[in-house]
Amino acid sequence: MSKALIILAALLGGLLAGIWLGGVSLLHDSADIIGSVWLNALRMTVVPLVVALLITGIAQTALAARAGRLAARGVATMLVILWCSSIMAALAMPAILAAFPMPEGSAEALREALSITEKPGPVPPLGDFLRAIIPTNPIAAAANDAILPLIIFTAAFGFALTRLPEAKRLPVTGFFEATAEAMILMIGWVLALAPIGVFALAFVVGAKAGAEAFGALAHYVIVLSSLGVIVWLASFGLALFGARRGLGEFFKAAIPAQAVAISTQSSLASLPAMLKGVQALGVPAAKADVILPIAVAIFRATGPAMNLGVALYIANWFGVELGPAQLALGIAAAATTTLGAVSLPGSISFISSIAPICLALGVPVEPLALLIAVETFPDIFRTLGNVTMDMAVTATVARQDDDAASQTSSAPLPKA
Repeated sequence: MSKALIILAALLGGLLAGIWLGGVSLLHDSADIIGSVWLNALRMTVVPLVVALLITGIAQTALAARAGRLAARGVATMLVILWCSSIMAALAMPAILAAFPMPEGSAEALREALSITEKPGPVPPLGDFLRAIIPTNPIAAAANDAILPLIIFTAAFGFALTRLPEAKRLPVTGFFEATAEAMILMIGWVLALAPIGVFALAFVVGAKAGAEAFGALAHYVIVLSSLGVIVWLASFGLALFGARRGLGEFFKAAIPAQAVAISTQSSLASLPAMLKGVQALGVPAAKADVILPIAVAIFRATGPAMNLGVALYIANWFGVELGPAQLALGIAAAATTTLGAVSLPGSISFISSIAPICLALGVPVEPLALLIAVETFPDIFRTLGNVTMDMAVTATVARQDDDAASQTSSAPLPKA
């Protein structure tokens, strides 16, 4: 069994055990302590991991953009799509939840099961909110989980690093790369205990929420997966209008890569099939060999949409009212943090990418410990959307490069 299936089995086993044995106070109290300790261990890695990954992600993106005109055009196109993906989630998730709300009673039962019954405070006035965005003390912002001010400082620091000479930049980026790798090792150790931690948390949820927990988790999987489907469908629109390829032609070329994506849930494993697919669309191998590896390294089209979607789902679940300013900054956080998470294993990127968005929006992060157990299902749609969009972007950027080259060659020569 893969780790994801083991964690899923722990979730289901914990829920059933909680329903049947939750009345035993010793078992309930022990599970509550174990689950809380594991959750705290997971949370302690979030801030240093996000800072390190964001700085290294910005450095990698800048380096890719400097690799040549084709690479720069590809990176620019990918960044635009990441922001569009995040905006789409901000618009689509509330509409989906309005049309398909969580089963009645499940939200309240799960709030009580997670011991989060307090309603969030009122949204601060827009002026006060905007004043607090720029941190006067980044260290204090990190200590207080003020994630948006911390992200803004970190992003500014990362972009400033890209302007330094290589001799001065590399030691600093090397430090943060080592920090990120150490944090990934730590979170890997914590996730190695995920079956125990998830079982304990699920036991408490099952004891308090009963069978309603199953319906709520199934609802979450369906709603979140729908965002991945939207991104997947959008890739066909990009292929049609951006790459000027027929829908049938693009779908036929993408089938092998999509099959690998569904079976492996890995964009990297799908790369050989993607290369063959875009070449079948007429993309020269020289261009595909530049654009596709960059896409796999720094680009996940479904990341902003589905990561922000998780945070918005939790906000709806716990009754957090989000104003336009908070929602806009949530969009920015989702699009930005994706840069540092693309090369990570799914379970690690789930925490490192979504926890900062939750903290930025003021929603609880505790539900992530349960939702990670069912991530194996939405992750299928994440990978499917990512792989298909990678191919659409590659074909689009290659066509744009061809158009630019033809315009240059057809321009009249200056008169002597």
